[in-house]
Amino acid sequence: MLIRTPLLAFLLFVAPLIFAQPSSSSRWSEDQANAWYARQAWLVGANYVPSDAINQLEMFQAATFDPAINDRELGLAESIGMNTMRVFLQDQLWQQDPQGFVKRLDAFLAIASRHHIKPILVLFDSCWESNPHLGPQHPPIPGVHNSGWVQSPGARELSDTSYEPHLKEYVVGIVSAFANDDRVLAWDIWNEPDNTNGSRFDEPANKVELVAAMLPRAFEWARSAHPSQPLTSGVWTGNWSDPAQESAVTKIQLAESDVISFHNYGWPEEFEARVRSLQSLHRPIICTEYMARGSGSTFDTILPLAKQLNVAAINWGLVAGKTQTWLPWDSWQHPYVLSQPTIWFHEVFRHDDTPYRQREVDLMRQLTGRGIPPTGSTN
Repeated sequence: MLIRTPLLAFLLFVAPLIFAQPSSSSRWSEDQANAWYARQAWLVGANYVPSDAINQLEMFQAATFDPAINDRELGLAESIGMNTMRVFLQDQLWQQDPQGFVKRLDAFLAIASRHHIKPILVLFDSCWESNPHLGPQHPPIPGVHNSGWVQSPGARELSDTSYEPHLKEYVVGIVSAFANDDRVLAWDIWNEPDNTNGSRFDEPANKVELVAAMLPRAFEWARSAHPSQPLTSGVWTGNWSDPAQESAVTKIQLAESDVISFHNYGWPEEFEARVRSLQSLHRPIICTEYMARGSGSTFDTILPLAKQLNVAAINWGLVAGKTQTWLPWDSWQHPYVLSQPTIWFHEVFRHDDTPYRQREVDLMRQLTGRGIPPTGSTN
């Protein structure tokens, strides 16, 4: 239900805090985490940005939030058997208009629920542009992969200790608003926290240290809202099989996460090795980013393997649009302006809603046992 009165706004923000279960204020036990996972169908989905949005801000700002596109594109996801989406939020949206942001997020969750999709909501992100700003966003840079994505918090906010209470307010406020909402699958506290983006942006020299200090507090803030959903932050780089070789941030991610998540864009042999390195933690495993066709990570090879290993699989991208993530990573150095890549990097559907490759969507329907195959489709 959307917020329409001050009373409903009050209930949305305050009731979860009043009636929260105290057992959610600490990390879930292995038994709790595995029991939660056992209640889920096999989780398959995508990292979702509407095709008309270049980033998180454009997805949720009042002037550009588009329920009709969300509805159409999540319908495409449902039609091929997807039942989750990973959706990125942005702290400046809360600072600008917390009630309006919650209202739009509530509307998005209602649309997703109609399509039997439960999103994972991402609170912070260390990737890409380090100085985000509200308002109109620049158009896509021709030929460049993900040319308008923004971090949360930005470099200035991350470096300013006086801004931390605002970040805490954002985390507690958003998680509280949906803490007992079964339309939300999980909370991803921080995407690739120690990613320094190859020094392409103006970022603090001590960014990794700043993030390592804030990450445990971000988990603590989220837990203070007593969410009924699990918390996670996906490991993405380095060695995860030997605690002695784990980075400081990886140690925090693995120690704080209720369910374990990870990223892998490599060949299936590498994907399996990464999963095996995490199985000793005895918790559910969710791959929250994979599928880069040109790098050896494809639906054909990874999806059957993920199902065999009982790993949730969430690829990057759904419908080709303003993020331009069908273009490969090397477009940062060599934009694809005069020619297009032979093979799409990410995305499942073209902008006209037709599949990039029919066999991929048929495979998803086959493996999930869900979805609605088109007339005449063969698996």
